[in-house]
Amino acid sequence: MDNLEQLQVVVNEVQSARQQVANLRAQVVELEATIENVKNQPEELALHQQMAGVLVEVSDRPKLIKELEETLVALKEHLERFTGREAELLATYNQLKEMLAGTENA
Repeated sequence: MDNLEQLQVVVNEVQSARQQVANLRAQVVELEATIENVKNQPEELALHQQMAGVLVEVSDRPKLIKELEETLVALKEHLERFTGREAELLATYNQLKEMLAGTENA
């Protein structure tokens, strides 16, 4: 595979990584808002959770909050990994771009 083909592959991978990072960031923001809303929901009001397309009343709020917070930690870990992968791909992209520029000027 020549440098131009490698560059095209890396560009596609960068675009994919960026999309995944954007999706994960959106999920993190949404989950943070959900946790905040669950914590602020008055105890006297019912709280429901969707399970398999059905709304079920939550009987154990602390357990739900713990599960949501654990999910949030996992999402943030995934986000960190994908952000690192995106940075690696961008570095590879820049190296290939410089190599191509060098061969064109030679």
